[in-house]
Order: sequence, then structure tokens, then C-alpha cells
Amino acid sequence: MVRGGKMFRVDQPSMRGFSACLALIRRDLTLTFRSPGQAINPMAFFLMVATLFPLGIAPDREVLSELAAGIIWIGALLAVLLSLDSLFKSDQDDGALDQLLMSPHPLPLLVLAKVFSHWLTSGFCLTLMAPLLAIMLHLPSEAFSPLMMTLLLGTPVLSLAGAIGAALTVKVQRGGVLLTLLSLPLYIPVLIFATGAVSAAMQNMPYTGHILWLSVFLILGICLAPLAIAGALRVINE
Repeated sequence: MVRGGKMFRVDQPSMRGFSACLALIRRDLTLTFRSPGQAINPMAFFLMVATLFPLGIAPDREVLSELAAGIIWIGALLAVLLSLDSLFKSDQDDGALDQLLMSPHPLPLLVLAKVFSHWLTSGFCLTLMAPLLAIMLHLPSEAFSPLMMTLLLGTPVLSLAGAIGAALTVKVQRGGVLLTLLSLPLYIPVLIFATGAVSAAMQNMPYTGHILWLSVFLILGICLAPLAIAGALRVINE
């Protein structure tokens, strides 16, 4: 590439790594569309949780509006957990995980691509469903924006943190319970700050601090979680 009269070489290894990530995302999305149950089941679970809660407690409008943020966030958290069990196990079963481990491209970059495709088919879809559930649960309109912001920032953190547990349990038969025990402690700060932001908005109080903390969690997750996931996969497959 010629720039300012000087010849610059395109960093071909990094471009190949970027192309490998795009190919991996495209492959995972194609497999999800061929087996739509993997994406539909968490969304159906999310909808069921929000539907059953009003039946289990008083269907009073004021009570539901107070609990709406917590119900939506707990439903999203459990739905993401439900979808994490197959994140690496399907690759383990068909041998694709061995190819990832032997790939010349950086493994943290590849697992970050896999987590991104998982978020697209789980957390992002749940975020799109959230306004419907917010209306069902009578969430005040002033809390809609912070709810969407917390979900857009928080659900990727759920996928990143949960993927660490999924990597550690990839060879454990019926490791769903163990995955839950490993992941839930990492989810608690996200749950606290996300529901706190929505509650603050409902009381006409500033919630910028909560959003900034969620942003920090997301940045830390993007920087650190792929390293932990790659390390766990290498140790488990040795």
C-alpha cells in the first residue's frame, strides 16, 4: 500500500487472524441457523420466566413495576447460562476444538470470536426481547433506556464470564450444574449494578456511575476473559 510516497506493508498475519475470526463467527452463526433450537430455547426460557413471575406473586401493577428490572435481569442471566453449556462441547464432539487449539492464529482471539457469536445468538436476542417484557411487567417508561443500556453492556460480560466456566467443564459429562456454580459468582456484580441503574432511573436519580461500572466490567472482560478461556481449554485438553 502506497501512502505519502512511501511503501507500507499490510500486516498479513493480523489480517489472516481477523479473517479467521470472521470465518469462525460465520460458521457458528450458520450452525445456529441450521439448528435454531440453540437460539430459540434461551429466548423461550426468558419469556417463560417473565410470564410466570406475575402468576407466582401478586399481579399488582405497582409491585410488578418495582420488580420488573430484577425479573428481566435474572431471566436474562439464567437464559444465558442455559445456552453456555454447548458453547465448546459441540466443537469438542465434532473435533473443531482440536483444530482451534492447533490453529496458527492466537487462541484468545479465536475464543473471543466464538464468545461474540454466542452473544449475538443469546444476549443480543434477549436484549431485543426486553422491551416487550418490560411492557408486560409495567416497567416505567423512564427506565427503558437504562434497561437497554445495561443489557447491551451486561449480557456480553455474562457470555465472557460464563465462557470461562464452559471451557473448564468442556469435558465434564452433564456439567451444567458445575458450570452454574462456577459462573454465578462472576455474574453477581453485573446483576447488582444493572438492576441498580434501572432502580435509580425509576427514582429519577443519576445512574451514570452504574453504567460506567458496567462499561469497566465489559472492557476487563474483553481483555482478560479470552486469556482465561484459552488457558482453560489448553489445560483441559492436555
